[in-house]
This record gives sequence, C-alpha cells and structure tokens, in this order.
Amino acid sequence: MKCRRPPGFEDHDLLASETSFSINEVDALKILYEKLSSSIIDDGLIHKEEFLLALFNCSPKQNLFAQRLFDLFDLKRNGVIEFGEFVRSLSLFHPRAPQADKIEFAFKLYDLNHTGYIEREELKEMVFAILKESELTLPDDAIEAIIDKTFLEADTNRDGRIDPEEWKELVVRCPSLIKNMTLPCLKEITQMFPSFVMTTEARDSELVS
Repeated sequence: MKCRRPPGFEDHDLLASETSFSINEVDALKILYEKLSSSIIDDGLIHKEEFLLALFNCSPKQNLFAQRLFDLFDLKRNGVIEFGEFVRSLSLFHPRAPQADKIEFAFKLYDLNHTGYIEREELKEMVFAILKESELTLPDDAIEAIIDKTFLEADTNRDGRIDPEEWKELVVRCPSLIKNMTLPCLKEITQMFPSFVMTTEARDSELVS
C-alpha cells in the first residue's frame, strides 16, 4: 500500500541538488514549513495569510512589499506556497546563492506590473512600502528625490524606465541595493535543529561525487 504524500511533496535530495541548501538544511526547513503551513489552515500548504502573519505580522491588504514576496514565492501562481516553492525561493536569500539570481529576484520584486521593466510609479510604490515596513516616514519631496536619483543613475538610455540590464549595472555599482537578499541565518539553520546533523553528512557528499 502506497504511503500518501503531502501536497506539493518533493524529494529532499532533489531540492538540495537544485538549490543552495544542503540536505540537512532542507530537512530543517521542512520543520519550519510545517509550522507555517498549519498556523491558520492545517492543510500542508502555506496560504497568503499564514505567510504574511508569520513573516510580517500583517494582513494581506496592509503591506505591498509582503504581498510581492508572497507572489514571487508562489511560483505556480495558484495562491499557495508548496514546500518545493518555499525552499527554491528561500534559497535565493542564502549566502551561497549566485548574485545574478539575487539581482533577478530583486528586479521582479519591483516590477509590479510584470512588464519586464521598473517604471517610476512602481519604484515609488515599493519605496513607500519598504518605508512603511521599516516604520520610517519621509516627506514627499524626499521620496521624489530618491526616485529622481535612482532613475538618473539607473536609466542610462533615458527611456523613463529601468530594464533588467540597467538594473544589473546599478546593483554592480550599488551592491547595498540587494543587501537584504542575503540572510546569513540561513547558513546556520541546522543549528536550530541539531538532530539532523548526525546522520546526513554522507548523503550531502553524494551530491558532489
């Protein structure tokens, strides 16, 4: 008799081979995922309310930045985050993740209308959202100055929008733009769950043999 697998099940070895996480770390993330996915609706999937409440302590309508993160984690666009999506998306924040992947994710975060460009109004909306999340307040003219400066530096072809290549060049000049795309704690996630560390060392080494 076949064992029933949870929704969105993916093999941990496969996830480790396709992300910046080791098998130990994927195992640890599974525990975190199970806690998040049962916090409101116990169905083995992370719903938007659970994601926003756990990570930002807000409701779906309160924070554009939080909503954008959920949308980008929800790779299948079906309104929930499965375990594989959770691991693959979170992997982009790992210290070992390629910088190019971090740059691409950050670009998508600002591209609210999915046009392949960052428009002025999109950047303005995200600046407001980030300030709100940080509980900071700036006068309108200061925010406009930030937008003006960003476009002056980034929009090198002066077409009034920032394309992926311009964004990449801006980040190379100003790496602090993606500083929040790296979460050092992900490198130490197995320390929170030491029971995993004892038996999987050989399994991890098999990935690179």
